[in-house]
Amino acid sequence: MTETPDQFIRAAREGLALATAAHDATWHLGSADRWDADLERGLITFSFEDLIATAPIQVVGTYNTDDGTFLWGWDHPSVPEPLRQHAELARAWGQAQGLPAYTTRKVRCSEDQAWDHAAVANRLAGTSGVYRGPSGPTLVFMTFGEVRLEKKQKAR
Repeated sequence: MTETPDQFIRAAREGLALATAAHDATWHLGSADRWDADLERGLITFSFEDLIATAPIQVVGTYNTDDGTFLWGWDHPSVPEPLRQHAELARAWGQAQGLPAYTTRKVRCSEDQAWDHAAVANRLAGTSGVYRGPSGPTLVFMTFGEVRLEKKQKAR
């Protein structure tokens, strides 16, 4: 039996919730002092008082809280070509399922639906999780790969 698109999205969201809880429990994802995305290197860095967490990223898209639109990473002017692959996976899945929300460059949606988009990309790519980074009124949805943890060096 194959999953319907709604079942696939629901499973993607459930899997993402479990992964997020595991990241939160092990290295406190969501409570970093600071986060930085380096789109040139394709890395995200989370800084804590005594720890640095880094991971490779892909940009799924951006959600504009002012107008309620999601701009897909597969055709986003600010997203370098190498960081569009997971958004492209979601686009191909959307094409196969006949879902315009995944194949239209810019779509009107809720923030919750933007999370659906990111969760689908995460599940298709088999990545470790999703981070939604705020940048003014824009929320950047990124999948991230294996997380590398490193203790900060103590100042002498």
